[in-house]
Amino acid sequence: MNTPADAPLDTDASLAPVTQREPAAATAAVAAPVAQGKGARPWLLALAGLCGLALLSSGLLWQKLANIQEQLARQSADTTVQAVEARTLARQALELSRESAGRLTVLETRLSEVTLQRSQLEELMQSLSRSRDENLVVDIESALRLAQQQAQLTGSVEPLLAALKSADQRVVRAAQPRLNPLQRAITRDIDRVKSATVSDTAGLLVKLDELVHLADEVPLANALAQPRPVASLKRQANEPVLTWWERSLQVIRDEARGLVRVNRIEQPEAVLLSPEQSFFVRENLKLMLLNARLGLLARQFESSRADLGSAGQALAKYFDASSRRTQAASALLQQVQGQMKSMQLPRIDETLTALSTAAAGR
Repeated sequence: MNTPADAPLDTDASLAPVTQREPAAATAAVAAPVAQGKGARPWLLALAGLCGLALLSSGLLWQKLANIQEQLARQSADTTVQAVEARTLARQALELSRESAGRLTVLETRLSEVTLQRSQLEELMQSLSRSRDENLVVDIESALRLAQQQAQLTGSVEPLLAALKSADQRVVRAAQPRLNPLQRAITRDIDRVKSATVSDTAGLLVKLDELVHLADEVPLANALAQPRPVASLKRQANEPVLTWWERSLQVIRDEARGLVRVNRIEQPEAVLLSPEQSFFVRENLKLMLLNARLGLLARQFESSRADLGSAGQALAKYFDASSRRTQAASALLQQVQGQMKSMQLPRIDETLTALSTAAAGR
């Protein structure tokens, strides 16, 4: 049997090999983490760098955000101050506008009162200075003169006739014995205006336009004769064929006939006109016709008649009287001159004289 004293010896002997194997295993276990630590060190450095960059950017962003917040706060304060000032100015402007509106209303009221008083005073002065009959006479005279001007502007007797009829009705309603001569004068003038014949202004303007167009076509007295048309050299079914020298002789004979012409011209000035002078003669004729047209539109009949007379003299002096176009232009010009004689509007001198007599109280 083994004694108890021997047990420790056996235990140490059995553990001796074990203690010799443990340092090798421990060395291997320590060497493995060291190797792993050496491989993970770059990743840790990179991660640390990223964390540092993130912290730096966060700090910069935080600083920028703080600056923005400070700027916004400053702008908000400025805006608040400006808004307060704007409200104050708006309130002052509103009060000023209300005050101005009140003053304007008062002024308009006073102005209307003054205007009304002035009109009442004028009416009172007129009623005191003139009697009822005198007012009637003045109103009729004003209406007749205005109608006379309208008749001269429009070339129609309708405004004058309407004014005379209205004046007659007012005189009849007045029933004043001293206005009887005025009523008789108005009646005679109405009959005279009704019997007056006034030509159509539009028709005269059309005829003057035709004369202006004919002025470009009317031949002058010294114009060259128009060449005769050369006979056709084409072969006709019922004519014999001409040889080339017979055709040549025929052409020469036709040209020789056109070299000499005999005309009788009463005015020697028309023969001595140069081509340039002929152009100006024709243009002067058109200008005279256009001046007559403008005078007709302006109701200046004397001036229009004078221009038409000058145009007729130029037409007879410088243009070919044997031409059909010249004869047509002369006939048309005579028609216009004849109608212009009846263009004068009738006058109402008798009524105006009666009105002056009535206004004078005679």
